[in-house]
Amino acid sequence: MENKIYCGSCQTILKNFPDNYFDLTVTSPPYDKIRDYNGFQFSSEDCNQIIKELYRVTKKGGVVVWIVGDSVSNGSESGTSFLQAAKFMKIGFKLHDTMIYEKNTSSFPARKTSKRYTQIFEYMFVFCKGKIKTGNLICDKPNKWAGHTNWGKNTHRNKAGELIQSKDIKPVPDFSPRNNIWRYVVGSGFNSSDKESKKHPAIFPEKLAEDHILSWSNEGDIVLDPFVGSGTTCKIAKKNGRKYVGIDISEEYCKLSREIIAKY
Repeated sequence: MENKIYCGSCQTILKNFPDNYFDLTVTSPPYDKIRDYNGFQFSSEDCNQIIKELYRVTKKGGVVVWIVGDSVSNGSESGTSFLQAAKFMKIGFKLHDTMIYEKNTSSFPARKTSKRYTQIFEYMFVFCKGKIKTGNLICDKPNKWAGHTNWGKNTHRNKAGELIQSKDIKPVPDFSPRNNIWRYVVGSGFNSSDKESKKHPAIFPEKLAEDHILSWSNEGDIVLDPFVGSGTTCKIAKKNGRKYVGIDISEEYCKLSREIIAKY
């Protein structure tokens, strides 16, 4: 059933998969009607149904990365991100981490006369079904004091309460796990290495998909994207030794993603 792109509504297609099947989901739903996805809409009821199905098909300890933002209407942000996060938690998911996808630029920068600052990020909610089973944190944050140990004597108290010097003092490593705000350069030529991907109106950077896939899954695991679009998640999963399943309601985007993935 894996290593395929399925065409249809994800809440319907997912019913064909058994319980506890997927190790990881990385996706971004078509929230708040910000983009035109070939005329298809994503309603609140659609959201409820897919969250229920995601909980059922996610393995115990598996992760769902849900990338979403908010639109502005009638002078207020929609709050879609928070509303959807609450739905995940209500159905049984744990909110493992609230991460930020920061962009280097915005399509609609604030003007001097604006009354709202430039919107330049989206949320990346990391949900887990029970106790998380895989966490390969990316260690690429340089440590200022790499190679050093604590200044002075490194001591601790023994069972008798006596202060003694510790042994096996380890130096500060060169790198530590990164923070949970991830910044990516976005725009034409940066989001995808495949020119065909531009046929889709909203693709996220390949590196974003790869960083999550490497963080929350292992080789041989099954990765799902129920809103596969141009196939970024599935392509990166394949390149990193994972199995994949992609779903999209648009036959045009299913065909596009199959063509792109086939090159790898």
